[in-house]
Amino acid sequence: MARAKFQTLTEQMFYTLLCLKEECYGMDILDKVPAMTNHRVNVGSGTLYTLLEQFQDAEMIRETKVEGRRRSYILTDKGREMLEKECARLTAQLADYHLIFGEEDAK
Repeated sequence: MARAKFQTLTEQMFYTLLCLKEECYGMDILDKVPAMTNHRVNVGSGTLYTLLEQFQDAEMIRETKVEGRRRSYILTDKGREMLEKECARLTAQLADYHLIFGEEDAK
């Protein structure tokens, strides 16, 4: 059985959506993601533009401006809900980790 699209987000997906809390261009995202993650996460241009197209098709972002080849995007309510869902999932994983290893760390 195929996995539902966007059931969970990769780091590249998560940070791309996070960047779009405010309107920005694709090139801005390529700069913002490494800056906000201390260069731990990078998004290649091919990956980014594929994600932007998929997110737009899924109505998680919307295009706000087109200036020649430059396009800007912003997060939709659906995209924000996906980010919140992913954040809750990651928080639950972290809580599970602390539940299992928390007692050992206290020793």
